[in-house]
Amino acid sequence: MTELSYASINKKKKLKRGILVATVIAVGAVIAFTATQKSSDQTVPTKANTLSISGPWEISSLDPSKQGYILTRMQVIETLLNINSKGLITAGLATEWRSSEDGLTWQLSLRKGVTFHDGLPMDADSVVQSLEFAQSKHGTLNKAEVVSIKALNNEQISIELAKPYAAFASLLTNYSNAILSPASYKQDGAVETLFGSGPYQMSSFAPPHQLTVKKFDNYWGQKPSIEFATYLTGHRAESRILQAKSGEADIVFTLEPSMLGQLDGSNEVQLYSHLVPRTMFIKLNAAHPILDDIQVRKALSMGLNRAAIATNVLGSEGSETSQLMPSSMSQWFVEGIETNGYNLEQARDILADLGWQQGDSGMLERDGTPFKLTMITYADRPELTTVATAIQAQWAKLGVELKVDITNSSMIPAGHKDGSLEMALIARNFGFSGDPLPIMSTDFAHGGGDWGTMNWNNAEVDSAITELVGSQDPERSLELSQQVAATIYNEYPVLPISSYSQHTSVNKRVKNFQFDPFERDYFINQMEIK
Repeated sequence: MTELSYASINKKKKLKRGILVATVIAVGAVIAFTATQKSSDQTVPTKANTLSISGPWEISSLDPSKQGYILTRMQVIETLLNINSKGLITAGLATEWRSSEDGLTWQLSLRKGVTFHDGLPMDADSVVQSLEFAQSKHGTLNKAEVVSIKALNNEQISIELAKPYAAFASLLTNYSNAILSPASYKQDGAVETLFGSGPYQMSSFAPPHQLTVKKFDNYWGQKPSIEFATYLTGHRAESRILQAKSGEADIVFTLEPSMLGQLDGSNEVQLYSHLVPRTMFIKLNAAHPILDDIQVRKALSMGLNRAAIATNVLGSEGSETSQLMPSSMSQWFVEGIETNGYNLEQARDILADLGWQQGDSGMLERDGTPFKLTMITYADRPELTTVATAIQAQWAKLGVELKVDITNSSMIPAGHKDGSLEMALIARNFGFSGDPLPIMSTDFAHGGGDWGTMNWNNAEVDSAITELVGSQDPERSLELSQQVAATIYNEYPVLPISSYSQHTSVNKRVKNFQFDPFERDYFINQMEIK
């Protein structure tokens, strides 16, 4: 697609439809939009006035429910609540929030003086509309049973729940629940033209590889000094390291650890490594004829040399883990558990006791059936493909024949849904909100979810997570979280491999770089460039 200005794309769509804008709000949006277009025509992106950012993620939609994570990072859209670096909920477009004693009613006071990019002021009605549209789509708001969302007055809203949801505030930090101007939506809730409230507004959009944003002078908070910022998709790790070395990109995220040495001694870039709440693990179909036995899953876990993968494949010594959550999420992290657990001989003995014997091919067989499995993974995160190959080699020593299928990430939820998935190597971010409970409640209970367990049922875990969702008692919540984490470790419905560090290169012309461990914000408005 030839890159067009964001304003031009929208203008052509409106002319093609030939719809006359009749309401006062829409007229105001058109006037403001025209003013924005004229303003953007006066200044164009150049090397001197543009911060260039590269990452591996494509963006093909402006709908926050789909790929809003890029839009919050580029500071185009904002949420009612935020998360600080310690995982605590903080103010966003709402300055105050509280729940009733029974946990069924949440009231939020909205920030005053917020203006959308089309010039319209944010008020309670616009917030209610955004949340209602978010509720109608795939997003985190559906994890709670929301009964109603209504405006109490121009500056306050109320949200009623069918039953208490302890982590509800954290849901409002997720990008899928961003607040947009009413002019952003078509009647059915589809996002046609994105008008957010952040320090940057859309300037051009060339899916799936690039977008450009321009500073918004009427931002309510800290105003940016950098005129433009671009996001460019760099699929291949080799491409991203070249972007860093050449200076094509000022900031490059998700660098391969094995390639970081190429930047050693550079006078132009500085490297940063930060722990993030993301875990690489193998998702198992616990109903598969081979994988439905806990002892088989245990043997497969013991056949993984996680430390060797962390050090030799990922180049991140010490990142190996056999737990789902990193130690930074202490409520869900069980102290004293062995991080590696590698014991090839014991794994062989376990499988032999179950009747698996070495066949003529050297691989394990039982009753004429080979121990053969297919594991799918995806190239969006290139480290997954190299780790999958390492797992294939390690399990071959155990006598397990593993086929690795590198495909589109959408095949994982598709295979989960139709039951065809045997196993998948994935990277799961537990930091989408400040509390991992929303993810745990949908993906690791009651049979599992697309990016969690599959056909694994444990009544105690289901009961514990159900109680956690409505719990207001911190001590009881800790007890239940530890119970869930320990059971997942002991029953092996997923096999964790490694915790993640984010490796980032920053050109030295960039000042005040800051990293968000929850990967919600690039903090562009706090940076400067020479």
